[in-house]
Amino acid sequence: MATLLFTLATLFFTFAQGLHNTPNCNAPEQGSTLQLISVNSPCSPFRPKTQLSWPDTVLQMQSSDKARLQYLSSLLVAAGRRSIVPIASGRAVTQNPTYIVRAKIGTPAQTLLMAVDTSNDAAWIPCTGCVGCSGAAIYDSSKSATFKPVSCGAAQCNQVPNPSCGGATCGFNLTYGSSTIAATLVQDNITLAIDSVSGYTFGCIQKATGASVPAQGLLGLGRGPLSLLSQSSSLYQSTFSYCLPSYKSPNFTGSLRLGPNSQPKKIRTTELLKNPRRSSFYYVSLMGIRVGRRVVNIPPTAFAFDPTTGAGTVFDSGTVFTMLVKSAYTAVRDEVRRQMGNATVSSLGGFDTCYTVPVTVPTITLMFTGLNMSLPQDNFLIRSTAGTTSCLAMAATPENNVNSVLNVIATFQQQNHRILIDLPNSKLGVAREPCS
Repeated sequence: MATLLFTLATLFFTFAQGLHNTPNCNAPEQGSTLQLISVNSPCSPFRPKTQLSWPDTVLQMQSSDKARLQYLSSLLVAAGRRSIVPIASGRAVTQNPTYIVRAKIGTPAQTLLMAVDTSNDAAWIPCTGCVGCSGAAIYDSSKSATFKPVSCGAAQCNQVPNPSCGGATCGFNLTYGSSTIAATLVQDNITLAIDSVSGYTFGCIQKATGASVPAQGLLGLGRGPLSLLSQSSSLYQSTFSYCLPSYKSPNFTGSLRLGPNSQPKKIRTTELLKNPRRSSFYYVSLMGIRVGRRVVNIPPTAFAFDPTTGAGTVFDSGTVFTMLVKSAYTAVRDEVRRQMGNATVSSLGGFDTCYTVPVTVPTITLMFTGLNMSLPQDNFLIRSTAGTTSCLAMAATPENNVNSVLNVIATFQQQNHRILIDLPNSKLGVAREPCS
């Protein structure tokens, strides 16, 4: 047991190395580009105040991914009942988001570090007087000259889950993960970098239970009517990109670029697919996977897009390790093992394919329609400090629930790539880029 914990502890040692190198956390944000900060960055107030064991960090990430999939599952179930816009993150295990950005709310501005979530739409933040909110930074509407509540008769009131109109102001209640929230729908100005969006609609949390609520709120970058993209379409033309830093980075900061300006001019793209039952999600067509030079034999049904069942492939900013439907994952895993020959395979935590010898597979390539995303080893192997243990950093989606048919391309695989979302042209682009 001691050996297992020690080896797990070294898997994310490069995280710990990064924490000893402090970046410029208050660097001015220019144009429409924001710092995208990992919660484990020295710039993040959400990183542990004391040094945690890395076994706990790794195991928590894996548990949090399972909780994330359960949440994505709940969105499909809810959407099957009626068309709604999800308004919260589903991180049921960890309180803090994976990546955060600085947002300024109100006039004069109040700065919050909000979770970025590409699979959710509406923003929501803790407000003064909130019962159960744990964040040190809370939005005070009484100090903003541009604040106003959203009335029950407003169109936005029909775009939140479980709306209630006991009074003149639109309210809603939501249960997700291990938490519930009660909030009112309000409007105020939001400033991102140097851009300001007036009359931005978001949820103002009045009461929260459980430990799942990101401490300073959530900024939704999904595709629905209450998302940032929809509410700022004249400013950003429903276009953005992000670049996630490597877990080896000493800074743990990437970038979020809003709008069509400063986006890569040459970038390979694939078509975005629409699913009315999961309207927030960025679905793409995954056609196959190549391990090294060999295309893996995977049944087409593993990647088939089906709006009714939710089947298909999505890019998500809230999941850490890519999850593939069981038949696809098993085929990829078995091909990695085949190419490793007689090397002894072991398991570690939730990873079932680990080696104590060098892994000879140079790349894994995700093959989308019109686009190949080639992953070097840093994007598919989690390594110990001395490089003595390497594990395949992917997993199979849990069976016996609605997400057993969903493939999720997660942040570990996205690191050091520029991911472009271009809704007017219905495209998702991917390009290699050093993001730190």
